[in-house]
Amino acid sequence: MWSFILKRLAGAIPTLLIIITLAFFLIRAAPGGPFDKERSVPAEVEANLNAVYHLDEPMWQQYLYYLGNILQGDFGPSFQYRDFSVTELIGAGFPVSLTIGLSAIFLAITIGMTMGALAALKQNSAIDYAVMATAMTGITIPNFVMAPLLTLVFGVYLHMLPVGGWGDGMSQAILPIIALALPQIAYIARLTRGSMIEVLRSNFVRTARAKGLPERLMLSRHALKAAMLPVVSYLGPASAAVITGSVVIEQIFGIPGIGRYFVQGALNRDYTLVMGVVIFYGTLIISFNLIVDIIYGFLDPKVRMG
Repeated sequence: MWSFILKRLAGAIPTLLIIITLAFFLIRAAPGGPFDKERSVPAEVEANLNAVYHLDEPMWQQYLYYLGNILQGDFGPSFQYRDFSVTELIGAGFPVSLTIGLSAIFLAITIGMTMGALAALKQNSAIDYAVMATAMTGITIPNFVMAPLLTLVFGVYLHMLPVGGWGDGMSQAILPIIALALPQIAYIARLTRGSMIEVLRSNFVRTARAKGLPERLMLSRHALKAAMLPVVSYLGPASAAVITGSVVIEQIFGIPGIGRYFVQGALNRDYTLVMGVVIFYGTLIISFNLIVDIIYGFLDPKVRMG
């Protein structure tokens, strides 16, 4: 298992290098620059600004300079958030996104797997149809529609929950967590249902039933464990995407998470901030996929690595 982990970590290095290279040149290919919105300044001042941030150098020199800083763990200063480095901004936004993301993933796993397993056990019944209809609704309605609806119902009409802000209590996190979890609940429910139906028709389940194993034990010890494999595969990239924060959710509820910084950085052509978030996000995806592979080995002995 350790050799497998080391191989995956070694493969992550060229993957991150490709991500850094593509992001570096794509963000600079977009029209505009980080100082376009500044007040009109003399040409000497503008030249000094470009020299300080190495923007007056050829593109390949800027790229090599940035790689050298990354190897030292330095994401550089933010062009727009004065007196803040990119590392400080990510450090400030990530705990917020982590809190909302982990809560949303936990809620999605708990509710989604329960709904999917129930629908599989009651296949072609009213319960099954209701669960699948709810799941399809959750998949088809995007976050930018569901979040305002939740805000309108629970915040404006019922006055039950705050509709924005952060830092005055967990009550402000309830609506963002629900809005972020709803699509994941739908996907997990569908994956669990399909996998569970296939497992319940497999030979080892028939054998367990033929030997007289109680239905509850058969489901908990054998069927549900095997049915979790597709869900675990999905949770790798899904967890990284949710934890880094939904751009729409953070914008709607005014949450100072990492996704919101990414949007503002892209709009302001804050090259270093965008690059820092992209690298951080890519590292998270690779890490979560590695964790998924390890969990796979414990769930299914056939895929265990020596």
